[in-house]
Amino acid sequence: MDRRTAFAKIMNHEEPDRVLVDYGKHIGSFHVNIYEELKKELGVESETKILDKMAQNVVLDEEVCQRLGLDFRWVIPNWVGVRDVEVDGEAGYIDMWQTPHKWTDVGQYYAIHGSPLGQEGLTLEDIENFEWPESHPDMFKGLAEQAKNWYENTDYVVGADGIKVGILQTSSQLRGYDKIFLDFALNPELAHALLDKISETINEMYRQYMKVVGPYVQVVAITDDQGTQSSLMVSPKMFRKFIKPRLKSLIDTIKETADVKVFMHCDGAIVKIIPDLIEIGVDILNPIQPVVKGMEDTKALKEEFGDQICFHGSIDVQQVMVQSNAEEIREEVELRINDLGEKGGFIIAPCHNINVDIPIENTLAMFEEAQKVGKYPLNR
Repeated sequence: MDRRTAFAKIMNHEEPDRVLVDYGKHIGSFHVNIYEELKKELGVESETKILDKMAQNVVLDEEVCQRLGLDFRWVIPNWVGVRDVEVDGEAGYIDMWQTPHKWTDVGQYYAIHGSPLGQEGLTLEDIENFEWPESHPDMFKGLAEQAKNWYENTDYVVGADGIKVGILQTSSQLRGYDKIFLDFALNPELAHALLDKISETINEMYRQYMKVVGPYVQVVAITDDQGTQSSLMVSPKMFRKFIKPRLKSLIDTIKETADVKVFMHCDGAIVKIIPDLIEIGVDILNPIQPVVKGMEDTKALKEEFGDQICFHGSIDVQQVMVQSNAEEIREEVELRINDLGEKGGFIIAPCHNINVDIPIENTLAMFEEAQKVGKYPLNR
């Protein structure tokens, strides 16, 4: 069965011939340091290209994708409006949202180092006069040609990777988590004004993105983390008041512009809002972290929601892939496939980026086992 036919069956909650395997997006790739080790292990020689400047993860080489058995290929928006600067004596940059980022040796990545709208006494006028980014054509330069090539000459599922934005994600970046949460409670008019501007900006970016790649892609990624390890960041009531309507607007914008499925990366303990995400049109939910509260029992999760939404991910990179040996990783892969793959509706992947704390042998065991045991009928 070709990959796109298998993907269509998965989305229809039907069993294809195998569980599809995915990796290689801006949330879900290898940190550059471990990627160099992986390429040596696989005998791949190439120039490494950074995908996400902040996380320092990489664009996967085609040979690596093939060796790992990946069934998806992702076009990745180009970073625009980025200025390299020095921040407190360290290397840094300012992104298109005017947010400074500073290099940190711990983890070898760039961390947010200030909020451009984090001042006390922020006003509606300050929000209106902020230098809001625009949907610059360079963001999508070359993507149509790449997507068209994959669409016409391969059977890979072609995806449009997310623009590095989100309703809560970007508002907390601009305002600071402490202040945006206080605004939700104490100054809702200001919060709504800020979120409206963010929503309008993001929607236009995705509208232009879909005009470029929409004819060739089958799935589009969006990102907006709502959870911590043990709870939601805000109450379900506040989520439904401030975040949900604007997420719905984004999903509607995407689906009105292109015939695609929407993949949403939403970290953490988010079980309480899964029905909300289903309601607003999320088709595929990632990352399904089995080490966070409410996600431990993936079989129960499948029983409750598996006929309404497709699951993506489930292989934990915080504890399982770090602390286990290769054989335990293989057992974990089989467990999650059996829990989440019944009647289709499941795509397997690591939950997040693979960093230097994950042994190469564990990574290879994960992808090898996914191909080995992810065949229907499943070995339950």
